[in-house]
Amino acid sequence: MAFDGITVANIAHELKNELKEGRISKIAQPEADELLITIKTPNGQKRLCISASASLPLLYLTDDNKPSPMTAPNFCMLLRKHIGSGRIVNITQPGLERIIHFEIEHLDELGDLCKKILIVEIMGKHSNIIFCNDEMMIIDSIKHVSSQMSSVREVLPGQNYFVPDTMKKQDPLNISLEDFIGELQAKPMPLGKALYCAFTGVSPVVAEEICYISGIESGITPKELSDDILTHLYHQFTIYFDQVTDGAFSPAIYYDGVVPKDFSSLPLTHFSTYERREYTSISSVLETYYAAKNALTRIRQKSADLRHVVQTALERSRKKYDLQARQLRDTEKRDKFRVYGELINTYGYGVEEGAKSFEALNYYTNENITIPLDPQKTTQENAQKYFDRYNKLKRTFEALTELIQETKDDITYLESISTALDIAISEDDLAQIKEELIDSGYVKRKFTKKKVKIKSRPFHYVSSDGYDMYVGKNNLQNDELTFHFAVGNDWWFHAKQMPGSHVIVKTNGDELPDTTFEQAAKLAAYYSKGRGSEKVEIDYVEKKHVKKPNGSKPGFVVYYTNYSMMMDGDISGITLV
Repeated sequence: MAFDGITVANIAHELKNELKEGRISKIAQPEADELLITIKTPNGQKRLCISASASLPLLYLTDDNKPSPMTAPNFCMLLRKHIGSGRIVNITQPGLERIIHFEIEHLDELGDLCKKILIVEIMGKHSNIIFCNDEMMIIDSIKHVSSQMSSVREVLPGQNYFVPDTMKKQDPLNISLEDFIGELQAKPMPLGKALYCAFTGVSPVVAEEICYISGIESGITPKELSDDILTHLYHQFTIYFDQVTDGAFSPAIYYDGVVPKDFSSLPLTHFSTYERREYTSISSVLETYYAAKNALTRIRQKSADLRHVVQTALERSRKKYDLQARQLRDTEKRDKFRVYGELINTYGYGVEEGAKSFEALNYYTNENITIPLDPQKTTQENAQKYFDRYNKLKRTFEALTELIQETKDDITYLESISTALDIAISEDDLAQIKEELIDSGYVKRKFTKKKVKIKSRPFHYVSSDGYDMYVGKNNLQNDELTFHFAVGNDWWFHAKQMPGSHVIVKTNGDELPDTTFEQAAKLAAYYSKGRGSEKVEIDYVEKKHVKKPNGSKPGFVVYYTNYSMMMDGDISGITLV
């Protein structure tokens, strides 16, 4: 979810409850665009992190500390001078703007009580932290914005602070029915887009949610809607934003499996396919969500080299497969040459010397065919020529049939590695995949490095009926689960004819309920190449019927008797241990 006005309202509400009347005890600037402020409150010490990073602006309470530079930057020194022991008397948000004002009282050099305003703007690349006096004149900012950088607003010491109204949006907390309908009908665009373009603090996700709870298609234009429907939309709109006015926030993160998909301060009912995990504070949501997102981004970056190795090998194998397939098609005419040779031997006694062709009855099809001849060769030599060509193509066919199967197995194996890289969520997972690639000969082991000790473990889920379900993250774990961990009567699940994880359900000797079968199939669908498909065919069988051929690649198994079901990859209701 975008860091919209509703999220900022949630933050302002939380900070006001936690920090109001608190006294600032420490100000640090660990990064060029980040502040870490320690505040003593009646409920104990709190630490506030404020980041004006262009890529990830944030504002939340945290327990973590960060090392600061030996020499504090000028902006940090200025804040220490003015509000180093100041008291936070109020925290407000103007309208639903992505802005928070901290009103701070402090004593000046003469001991007189003064008030300063610390303004935090969470606006993407335009984010800033601005320090003003009580008349809203800028004293300084963490980022200076000159007229050469922006023609809309300068942010420099001595300038008056204001928020430029460039978008001409309306305040959703104070909008009448007539103005609401007028704003929407004036926008010739889909309803969802019209909502977030017309009102401050409304993100595309919130606009979609309002359309969803109103029962109106977000792709339809407002002019196509009757006044009654627009009135209904307005009532749902105001009910939704009454939660903001009342401070009735319910922070949560929505997970797609183990991946954090989005977060919100108010329920998103149109995210019904995702698992919703509630938190006690929006600060916890932001810290958890962005930590997980950063971890996944870091894993993606660290896996880039392995992905390049796998993708290069895949492209090479696919080109080899296409070439071998073309060569195999060329051998399809081998039986024709054998028939030519046989017919020449059968009927060739009547062929004149130097003939370029002759007609004969093909006793296999009972049709007359014309057989080309080399006039420089005898009848017997022509027959032998066709037998030689037949034998050569036959040998080629036999060799290619074996080679093309090996190439196909390589492609399947590499696709399974690619799927494992998509599943990986930690550096230990990547280390195990790299070890597998080394063992398979795709990556060379550096002579200075010993074999790494693997700490990666399979995913462990528990079904709603209480049965343990394990999911392999890569081929090595798949083999370990299937052939060393599972026992004969445990159930084994796998996506049919596509790369994916082995899923083992421990039965403990019980007969599994249908719900557990379905949830295990969902895991097999989600952790496969078919993730994201509406339905995936899943094979399942008791583990004792799954075999591993001698000399086969990691993760490769065979089975001959199995059940199948079509299942989606929605694992939102399955508990991850």
